[in-house]
Amino acid sequence: MSDLVLELRGVSKTYNAGLPNEVQVLRGVDLAVTAGEVVALVAPSGAGKSTLLHMAGLLDTPDTGDVVFAGQNMNGLSDTKRTGLRRDDVGFVYQFHHLLPEFSAVENVVLPQLAAGVGRKEAQDRAMDLLDRVGVAGRAEHRPAALSGGEAQRVAFCRALANGPRLLLGDEPTGNLDPTTSDQVFGTLMDLVRSTGLAAVIATHNLDLAARMDRVVRLDAGTLRT
Repeated sequence: MSDLVLELRGVSKTYNAGLPNEVQVLRGVDLAVTAGEVVALVAPSGAGKSTLLHMAGLLDTPDTGDVVFAGQNMNGLSDTKRTGLRRDDVGFVYQFHHLLPEFSAVENVVLPQLAAGVGRKEAQDRAMDLLDRVGVAGRAEHRPAALSGGEAQRVAFCRALANGPRLLLGDEPTGNLDPTTSDQVFGTLMDLVRSTGLAAVIATHNLDLAARMDRVVRLDAGTLRT
């Protein structure tokens, strides 16, 4: 059985097609990511990295080309099935943590598990284990407003991994942190990815962080190159 988790084959995407302000964001993009591999996606602002991540995370569909996830072509898949795959098999981390402010850190990690049908006791135990692994178990009952930026982002990582996804997608996940905290949080992220063996695509402007990943791909003018 192949350990290929994600494959984009000739993926293209145009917004406002046929209109004067038509913008072709992706042009025949090919990308393959295997289990246990961390790929750095480097792109200038406006180059289409968020669009590429949305394709990879099944949040959007290409105009042409194929998105293949764990050997299954996503073309024509129903919205219900795509939603289920996103919930169970894809974890997202963004530049801002986007934690739910009215819930504690541990509750933010429990909630996606409950949505997936996990029992509360099992979800609570897994949430605490994840928080402990990233060094914030002692802050489990604190709400996001009481957490530092680095702590909140660590909780966001735990939330992304709560349902044991096969693929982790990060859109500048350390971009809102100071350099020292960014380096520490990135180290935490890499430790989590390595220990779980999932595939990861991490968009970053930080070339030093990109160099610490397994492979760097660059997106420019809608074209992906190594």
